[in-house]
Amino acid sequence: MSEVSDIPEADWAVWRSFVAMRRRLDRALEQQLQDDAGISVPDFEILLSLFKSPHNQLRGKDLVELLGWEKSRVSHQVTRMVSRGLVERRECPTDLRGSWVTLLPEGRRAVLRASRGNAVELRRIFFDVLSEEEKATLGAISERIIERISPSSCARAEEILSGESEQQAAS
Repeated sequence: MSEVSDIPEADWAVWRSFVAMRRRLDRALEQQLQDDAGISVPDFEILLSLFKSPHNQLRGKDLVELLGWEKSRVSHQVTRMVSRGLVERRECPTDLRGSWVTLLPEGRRAVLRASRGNAVELRRIFFDVLSEEEKATLGAISERIIERISPSSCARAEEILSGESEQQAAS
């Protein structure tokens, strides 16, 4: 492959290894979520975001930004979750074009069931195989790549989850 690009073969090998690891990790975590709570990874990402947010609710546009998904993907996923009684949509009184997505009791139960097993599985297949130094290195690498792809998205995510976005919308 290095013959058709300026990326050395050793770098391609690192990339292939990373992609294979990520796919297998994703499949293992997806299976755990299905087994423990009957939810998908996208369900879990939305439920966990709502669970961690002030008042267990977020504006739709904040979910889009926080998850890094397309607006239509969030909308379709939330619609499926509404039909299963995990979340509800409510109109936003301060922005008639926007809506709130709110965690319902069944969604709370699902995220709590999923979180326990998810933490155990993450520890077993991810954290336990890394040294403290490797974890720090991987965290730093991940932050640099995220920043290269989407500058200041980490800071924005913290703002959304802390409720600062909600306060700005109210003013």
